[in-house]
Amino acid sequence: QVQLVESGGGLVQAGGSLRLSCAASGRTFSRYGMGWFRQAPGKEREFVAAISWSGGSTNYADSVKGRFTISRDDAKNTVYLQMNNLKPEDTAVYYCAAVIGGIRATMVGAYDYWGQGTQVTVSS
Repeated sequence: QVQLVESGGGLVQAGGSLRLSCAASGRTFSRYGMGWFRQAPGKEREFVAAISWSGGSTNYADSVKGRFTISRDDAKNTVYLQMNNLKPEDTAVYYCAAVIGGIRATMVGAYDYWGQGTQVTVSS
């Protein structure tokens, strides 16, 4: 089992940047594929980015391609989401998720473990 804790959210102006972090407990972090999702008020949770357990493969939602970058540091049991050129429509609660052996999964139901979320608000 793995526990996930997100951090790094906040309020930023449009065009700005934030880096989200997701710290995982446990000694088998390197075996987990990791994903970032987001949920805006009144909307369903949606896929943002994913990285394979090996770190060799990534996947992004079309809406964030070229602006967001997912990465992982297995020595620190942490996955990151670097968000650049933020837009007001990026405002949401951002969640990280984990699935053992995962390879860039994009579906909410594919993940077994979830963090509590961190709020990102982008002002225009």
